[in-house]
Amino acid sequence: MTELTELQNIGKEMARKLMDIGIDTPEKLRTSGSKQVFSLLKMRYPNVCLVHLYALEGAIQNMEYNRLPEDTKEDLKEFNGLLKWK
Repeated sequence: MTELTELQNIGKEMARKLMDIGIDTPEKLRTSGSKQVFSLLKMRYPNVCLVHLYALEGAIQNMEYNRLPEDTKEDLKEFNGLLKWK
């Protein structure tokens, strides 16, 4: 079984936070999607930021978060902005 820390952008601290919200495998991360997982993280850890959302999406797409396509970054940025108003 692949560990979360074997994914791009997922270090020990992020893996710990993910496991804390029930995301304990890469498959669960992929199935849930970056936005859903980020929403759960934001409820538990209010200080997570846009970079965390990028990191999750990068992990799902198997790429460094700073290499995400610009349209993907814009979509995630817009989603992050919506969460700030909730």
